Amino acid sequence: MARLVRFHEHGGPEVLRIEDVELPRPGSGEVQIRVKALGLNRAEALLRAGAYIETPTLPSGLGLEAAGIIEAVGEGVNNFAPGDSVSVIPPQSMIRWPAYGELATYPVGLVVKHPPSLDWPMAAAVWMQYLTAYGALIDIARLHSGDFVVITAASSSVGLAAIQIANRIGATAIAVTRTSAKKQALLDAGAAYVVAVTEEDLAARLDKIAGPQGVRVVFDAIGGPIFEPLAAAMSRGGILIEYGGLSPEPTPFPLFAVLAKTLTLRGYLVHEITGNPAKLEAAKAFILEGLETGALRPIIDRTFPFEQVVEAHRYLESNRQFGKIVVTV
Repeated sequence: MARLVRFHEHGGPEVLRIEDVELPRPGSGEVQIRVKALGLNRAEALLRAGAYIETPTLPSGLGLEAAGIIEAVGEGVNNFAPGDSVSVIPPQSMIRWPAYGELATYPVGLVVKHPPSLDWPMAAAVWMQYLTAYGALIDIARLHSGDFVVITAASSSVGLAAIQIANRIGATAIAVTRTSAKKQALLDAGAAYVVAVTEEDLAARLDKIAGPQGVRVVFDAIGGPIFEPLAAAMSRGGILIEYGGLSPEPTPFPLFAVLAKTLTLRGYLVHEITGNPAKLEAAKAFILEGLETGALRPIIDRTFPFEQVVEAHRYLESNRQFGKIVVTV
């Protein structure tokens, strides 16, 4: 028996329950991990609330990120052994491969030996944020040295990962946040500039920062009214990558900016990377090298014990965090 987090109905954090569940041994090509830490993501709150891209059969588990020690391996697994310290690539389906529990089973292709310099919370906070940012900035936008890149929701774990990736390759990271409360923290985290959208004219400030060159890449998790000033500040041939929809307001289509500047507006899911073996291997190599050199380093906002997973989800939904929320098991 192992303790797992499940929900029997959709709703707020209070629907999460810790239950004793009998788990089978890993099957062919699978590994079973004794979990030490879990990384929390907004996708898990959406699944719990019934608003995610997957619809679970209830009761359902959840979770996309874990780190721990291999407990057992299935038939055909040769490159991992019990006792290995590993972390988990987010699966295509957290319903099929849930992370929240004392034990979690995954296909061997989603298991990584992370650098030993990372403690368990950091190891559990790697893959969702860095794969998401890498896929958008490196694989799709081909961000390079000298580019200006705007990163919205910059204090999120993905936003902070994007800042680190931009700095690693020599691009100029412009962090966009709601107020100036997190300005110094974002500068300390590596942002070259910080724009507070409720206190400043976004388009004017971006135009002043980027000048005639303009912003070539926008990495946006928000949508809504900021879409038009973001497009207005972009360079000719620029690309805006949308990976979220945090704004409750309608998102206007910036028709004239798109036409005049021949912009590309593109939706993006991290599944584009995790579901493509060649792209995933390239991403893993980039991220592992960055972790080993220290150019990439997860920022942990707060940790909660496993027994406080409900409180951790409440904090996740408060939008107060700076970086990753982690649950230790």
